[in-house]
Amino acid sequence: MQFSTIALVGRYQDSQLADHLRSLARMVNAAGREVLIEAETAKNTGLTEFPVASFEEIGRRAQLAIVMGGDGTMLGAARSLAPAGVPVAGINHGRLGFITDIPLQDTHSALEDLLQGNFEIESRILLEGEVMRDGKCLYSATALNDVVLNRAGRGGMIEVRADINGQFMFTVRADGLIAATPTGSTAYALSALGPILHPTIRAILLVPVAPQTLSNRPIVLPDSSQLNLTVLSMSRIEAGASVHFDMQTWSDVQPGDQVNVRRAQNTVNFLHPRGYSFFSTLRKKLDWNRLPATGHNGE
Repeated sequence: MQFSTIALVGRYQDSQLADHLRSLARMVNAAGREVLIEAETAKNTGLTEFPVASFEEIGRRAQLAIVMGGDGTMLGAARSLAPAGVPVAGINHGRLGFITDIPLQDTHSALEDLLQGNFEIESRILLEGEVMRDGKCLYSATALNDVVLNRAGRGGMIEVRADINGQFMFTVRADGLIAATPTGSTAYALSALGPILHPTIRAILLVPVAPQTLSNRPIVLPDSSQLNLTVLSMSRIEAGASVHFDMQTWSDVQPGDQVNVRRAQNTVNFLHPRGYSFFSTLRKKLDWNRLPATGHNGE
């Protein structure tokens, strides 16, 4: 890949972030490449001395987007750039950071590696879907992490029927139901006791949130699956229910509404520095036990 134009994205109103982005932009220019600052990033950080571009323009002009921030920032950027096929690399300026995997202190060395072609490409799926009522589409969106159908109020549960490829699978009474990508398996699905999936696996994970019956368990489905989630009832009608495509929300789900979920046509290409390991990220972020330096068996 030749990166003649590189876009920088970072949404937080944080003066320290602005300093880091400015340093990165200058480094890109010094390497003889054009830099674009995403429009909302420029607005929130005051970083206006470089060319400013919308996501649509970045999709037309850039060959790489570097996202500095937390995973939430990456989710929005990846969804916006997936249709244009612009790969993304994430620099962690947040706390947990499963998908913004480059440590902030390694920013410059990581950029040098990217410019020299020393990187690994990892393709990840997205989900797409819509909320349907009486045959009419009320809302549609895409998600890199997950699509979450849940109760909107504090009390009560929702009852949901799940069908896959037109076949009945189960009904569940729960606080909610999560349809997640492998990328999203380390997000909300993880806290709901779902399994961790390697991000390159082509699958969709379905996880009940606090189900009334303990026999309702997470299930991993082929990524070719067409999921239809129908809201059958709510313990408190006045509370309603919501559906979330990552951070995008439709908050007026009613009994009888159907949430359809499937793999999106587009994928997102993540660029990682050489030596990147998903398992190393898990060890660091989840504080997994590590083998002693004395040997593989701890001897």
